Amino acid sequence: MDSTQLSGQAQYENDIQPMPTQYDTGMAIRTSLAFNLSVFKEPRGVMRIFHFIFSICAFATTTGFVNYVKFTFSDNKAEFDIEYPYRLNHNVQEILVENNTLRIQLFGNFSSDAEFFVATGVIAMLYTIAVIILYVLFDAMYQSKGIIPLTDFALTTIVAVLWLSGSAAWANGLTGLKMVTDPETLQQQYPKSVVQTGNYSRLSISVLLGFLNFFLWTSDLWFLYKETAWFKLRQGVNEPVTTA
Repeated sequence: MDSTQLSGQAQYENDIQPMPTQYDTGMAIRTSLAFNLSVFKEPRGVMRIFHFIFSICAFATTTGFVNYVKFTFSDNKAEFDIEYPYRLNHNVQEILVENNTLRIQLFGNFSSDAEFFVATGVIAMLYTIAVIILYVLFDAMYQSKGIIPLTDFALTTIVAVLWLSGSAAWANGLTGLKMVTDPETLQQQYPKSVVQTGNYSRLSISVLLGFLNFFLWTSDLWFLYKETAWFKLRQGVNEPVTTA
């Protein structure tokens, strides 16, 4: 076979080499994403789903709550809405009762406790979204760079502490809110009135959800610790040395 034939055969073989297609690229991307989604079969991935759901439930039950306090007199009535951020001392009404002007005002400002709790929930939700994106799209980098699992562990610890302090603060604020809107207490201030108010069971659930979030975030620390260099180094030290 002469050199011309050899050159022609080589050119033919080059021409028939399979070229990467858009379909192959799409398949590679889907395979990569499917591989990364397997993180949700691990405890750290499952826990993040719980974090996302219960963080939203905690602050949504607080911000979406509406209650009322209703004063009924012999010839008039007044009604106040109780809603987030629970600045009761901003609620003032003046009504005529027996031809006299009566100023009715609620007391207490529980906005700092409520806003701290809600802010904790929003921070927890946003951080969870960011970490889920990290797990799904950049899990290889998460596993290869030791600083990332350590940072994840530290920030999760901070959020867990925020849940504990925020839930405790909101539990205290809710206790005060119930006290100042208690019908018996208000009737002592306005003895000629009949006071009615709704219940606060939904807000009580929000406090329970806050402490549940603290438990969930604290529980996740063990699974995140196992991803850190601290745990891997300790495991390496504790492995028995085998001799030939």
